[in-house]
Amino acid sequence: MRTLLRRIGSDTRYLVVGFPLSVIWFVLMVAGFSAGTGLVVVFVGLPVLATTLLVARGFADVERRWLPEVLGRPVARPRYRPAPQDAGWFRKMINPLTNGQSWLDLLYGIVAFPISIVTFVFAVVWWAGTILGLTYPLYGWIVYAIPGNDGGLGPLLGLGNSLWVEVVINTVIGVLFAITLSPVVRSAALIQAGLGRALLTGVAELHDRIDDLAEGRAAAVSAEANALRRLERDIHDGPQQRLVSLAMDLSRAQRQLRRDPAGVEQMLGQAITSTRETLDELRALSRGIAPPVLSDRGLAPALAALAGRCTVPVELDVQVEGRFPAAVENSVYFVVAECLTNVAKHSHATICTVTLTRTGDFLMLTIGDDGVGGAHVAKGHGLSGLGDRLKAVDGELAVDSPVGGPTVIVAEVPCG
Repeated sequence: MRTLLRRIGSDTRYLVVGFPLSVIWFVLMVAGFSAGTGLVVVFVGLPVLATTLLVARGFADVERRWLPEVLGRPVARPRYRPAPQDAGWFRKMINPLTNGQSWLDLLYGIVAFPISIVTFVFAVVWWAGTILGLTYPLYGWIVYAIPGNDGGLGPLLGLGNSLWVEVVINTVIGVLFAITLSPVVRSAALIQAGLGRALLTGVAELHDRIDDLAEGRAAAVSAEANALRRLERDIHDGPQQRLVSLAMDLSRAQRQLRRDPAGVEQMLGQAITSTRETLDELRALSRGIAPPVLSDRGLAPALAALAGRCTVPVELDVQVEGRFPAAVENSVYFVVAECLTNVAKHSHATICTVTLTRTGDFLMLTIGDDGVGGAHVAKGHGLSGLGDRLKAVDGELAVDSPVGGPTVIVAEVPCG
């Protein structure tokens, strides 16, 4: 009930206080735009238009401060492009004319005026109907006793000229207005605030979305480059060195085949062992890219395979079914693989839990262990790169790992 009353109060304040502001805004915009366009031929109009747009920006900032309270969410403020540093005084003076958002501010000041009249009327009428109707039993006897009063709604509705009839009718009307007060005022506030959001913050939100996409793309490129560098380093330090050694051993065995057959047999045995170790390393490296079990059977079997290979006991709970986009599955798999690798190497944990659930259009991955903690995503640490990889699919990563443990890693990945 308290929340409802607070909402009605904030919506009413927005409509009632916003109405005189919209009147002043409208008058200044129409006057400034008319004068500016009329005088533009003698160059006086340009400074007038620029000043009008600056005034519109000030009014728009006031409106933008009110919008979060009505909409229940923060709104972005547009970035007004400043004049070049080496620009002259005239270029700096008319700089508002070059900002598209400044013209949207002016447009809102003109368009919002008729809408604010309608929403203001609705708010005032419904509040008046509620207050006057519900309080009629307190002042109705005064109205009824006025000389020359032939009755109110009672005779009009054929119910007789009686004070009690008037009290009942007006009280019922007040109750009806009170019941519908919240949805009517709320709808009026949302209509006006929706227009404000579209014209005063729409471009800014679009720019923010573009920036987020650019950041995600850059994060994807960075994550891919880091993964390729690590893969190249691992191949160079492991399988490549083993293959070079294997080639040298086989060449030496070929030269000694006739002179020392027993020694050649021993060298071939070492070569076979080295070949198997190289194959094991290549399989381990391929798991960090995209294992066949993930491509063929999906996340649950792939995560089960990861859990089975981990040297720390893993409790796996996968509560999702079906397949997801390849980028989503690869990201989830990579996060689990990297985290389990760090658990095995650094955590000194005795148990690890991996839980994968779906909440709406998001996959929620939770990985925890009872180890020594101290994990974070800073560069140079085991979890480095996971955040960038998740940003590439609009995901997020949160790490809670105080020194002494336990560690909880939560990844949120869109899957809708």
